[in-house]
Amino acid sequence: MADQNLSNEVDIRKQKIQTLCEMGEIPYKAKFKRTCKIAQAREKVGERVSVCGRIVFKRVMGKFGFMQIRDIESKIQVSVGRNELDEEAYDFYKKFVDIADFVGVEGEVYLTQTGEVTIKAEKVTLLSKTMRPLPEKFHGLVDTETKYRQRYLDLITNDEAREVFIGRSKLLAFIRKYLGENGFLEVETPILQNAVCGASAKPFYTHHNALDIDLNLRIAPETFLKQCIAGGFDRVFEVAKCFRNEGMDSQHLQEFTQVEWYASYWDFEENIKFFQGFIKNLLLELTGKTTIEKDGVVLDFGKENLDRVNYVESMREIMGFDFLAENDPNELKNKIIAKGLFTMGELQDYKSISQIIDFVYKKKIREQIVQPTILYNYPASLIPLARRNDKDERIIDVFQVVVMGTELCKAYSELVNPIQQRVAFEKQLEAKKQGDDETMDLDEGFMLAMEHGMPPISGLGCGLDRLLMLIYNQQSVRDVVLFPIMR
Repeated sequence: MADQNLSNEVDIRKQKIQTLCEMGEIPYKAKFKRTCKIAQAREKVGERVSVCGRIVFKRVMGKFGFMQIRDIESKIQVSVGRNELDEEAYDFYKKFVDIADFVGVEGEVYLTQTGEVTIKAEKVTLLSKTMRPLPEKFHGLVDTETKYRQRYLDLITNDEAREVFIGRSKLLAFIRKYLGENGFLEVETPILQNAVCGASAKPFYTHHNALDIDLNLRIAPETFLKQCIAGGFDRVFEVAKCFRNEGMDSQHLQEFTQVEWYASYWDFEENIKFFQGFIKNLLLELTGKTTIEKDGVVLDFGKENLDRVNYVESMREIMGFDFLAENDPNELKNKIIAKGLFTMGELQDYKSISQIIDFVYKKKIREQIVQPTILYNYPASLIPLARRNDKDERIIDVFQVVVMGTELCKAYSELVNPIQQRVAFEKQLEAKKQGDDETMDLDEGFMLAMEHGMPPISGLGCGLDRLLMLIYNQQSVRDVVLFPIMR
């Protein structure tokens, strides 16, 4: 029945468009001259304005009525009556102007008896005639599939969705402003690459017809950004689209956005200080406070120093042995099973030392963390691009900020020693032979740049989609991505 009603409504609107054309009217205008946006008009009581937007509500009561128009930022009530419009203009409004149409309105802003900011329409101009009405529940879509496939309807009808995506735009503007003010230059690096490097992930592959070579979509911009540092850029960053051909869940999409920045002459401790300042100022910019409420829990980012957890020491306590001394994946699994931590069934999908360690960490440490916490001192096997600790080469100078069991960012003192880097890449190739299909390639182009020399560097990567989920208390990454991929 609903489909039949919609079909009838579409037919009625098509007929109106045809009638308008026959009348010599233009149902799709070329432009409209507005004097201000709707949010500004709401502050201009007593003044005459010219605004435009989409109609989301309309009610006609004889010779008088109200409609409500909105843009992405705000909405305003409009009173439309025969006292202001002549008979022909009012009849046109009643017959041909519908909910969902775009209109321009000219008139004085006033307050109704109930205190509602309203424009008294002296002229209503039909700017664009829509063929389809808005969803019946125009206060917010409830069908998740429709929300993601037809995001424009979600934006029209859902206040929360508008807040999230306006916030996303503000986030991007803040990143560029804050990093720029701190001496970072924005650069662009290739999406099409000929080596899988920069993170542990499965890539997407494509074929370059002109060159007749296979390429991968980047999984991270890291190696090219560090080549910029080698070329003399002191501090660089990129807001980068990245692609990882992995599973989908509430926190993962194959196409996602992250910011990565790299600073010459910093170590990871300098990056910890910088990130704490970055996240505090970002929250103040978007929400006006340094706390976030997520799933009923108040998360405090306003501390001078966030809590810390030593990754290696915590894992030693959990496992009860020096896991860094293990080189054989099967032996490591047997010791973990002997300690009663996991069963062979739970471990069987993990092939390399790094995969096994990472699994234990995620289940025994990461899932238990609620408040913003810095995890530092990671096993060297996990990140081949990170600098080895001066006191123990089995440990790397790395930190992550974890909140409510989710990794918010990853940063480290970068490995700039080309001899150590080649060995680390070769170990990645060994792990690939063991069945780990998320390892990196040996990137000879990057190695060549490193052999020409790099200064001390510290870099950080932060996934913007997860960050937005946290700030705006969203349950799925798809709720903070305008047009997520759908089957």
